[in-house]
Amino acid sequence: MKNTEKIYDLVIVGTGPAGISAAIYAYRKNLDFLMFGVEKGGLASRAILVENYPGISEISGLDLTKKFFEHLEKFQIKPVEKEIAKIEKKNKIFELTDSDKNIFKSKTVLIASGSKPRILNVKGEKEFLGKGVSYCVTCDGPLFKNKKVGVIGGGNSGFSAALWLAGYCSKVYVFEGSDKPKADESVQKQAKEKGVITLTNTEIKEIKGDKLVKSIIVENKPKKKPEEIEIDGIFVEIGYIPTSFFVGDLADYNERGEIKVDLSNFQTKTPGLFAAGDVIDFPFKQIIIAAGQGASAILSIYKFLENSV
Repeated sequence: MKNTEKIYDLVIVGTGPAGISAAIYAYRKNLDFLMFGVEKGGLASRAILVENYPGISEISGLDLTKKFFEHLEKFQIKPVEKEIAKIEKKNKIFELTDSDKNIFKSKTVLIASGSKPRILNVKGEKEFLGKGVSYCVTCDGPLFKNKKVGVIGGGNSGFSAALWLAGYCSKVYVFEGSDKPKADESVQKQAKEKGVITLTNTEIKEIKGDKLVKSIIVENKPKKKPEEIEIDGIFVEIGYIPTSFFVGDLADYNERGEIKVDLSNFQTKTPGLFAAGDVIDFPFKQIIIAAGQGASAILSIYKFLENSV
């Protein structure tokens, strides 16, 4: 454990689109900063296909992330591959404790930690993680070529995952808990044309197997009838939880745990503490929006530091 006496201008927490964009702008503003993050590209790296990023008509999330990090490397920005476990403010200076209990000091902080996949909380989910249960279709989908798989969640992300898997797998199910999927009608239509089987009013009860996943127990809610379906892989696409726990009472939150900010400058209730991207209380979660917020936050941070001198 070390407690550095150096005080940085800024610490960026997160290596997704918001954090990466922020780091590029911080470099251009000649700020003395550190960047922390363990998942390169954040959730953007898991995107199957990105078609709405200006200047790039079509690209996978992994390839877009590679371009992001090539940009960082050009400026010799190297993120510290550790998580931040706690943030405190003492005498106008922030103290950030990483996962190894090292402490770093900074005049300002930008929280760009994004979100993480929501889990099912059913029997067998933890036991078969990495053995048939996955939260990343682009990472693990190719492992299930010519096999039967299921996607949990009937939103756009779930159906997009199912569409992608349909190009690899012999059979693809979408399991949706409500009576109607939330995905756009056009996406549902494409999935149906690809042979994807959608089961609505379906509750996941258990994931079964031996060394690997072999089946899933589901229940039709109206009929209250359990059914066992043979399946080789389960992809969970039921939404995300903001990674904001380590910020503590330095920020206010909405009912989902997203950080509240002043959207005119992306500052939280604590002076010098800013937040941007999927972790904040903002309705639209898009790569381009997160990147823009990261850039905007740095411009506000630069102004904050100027006024603090």
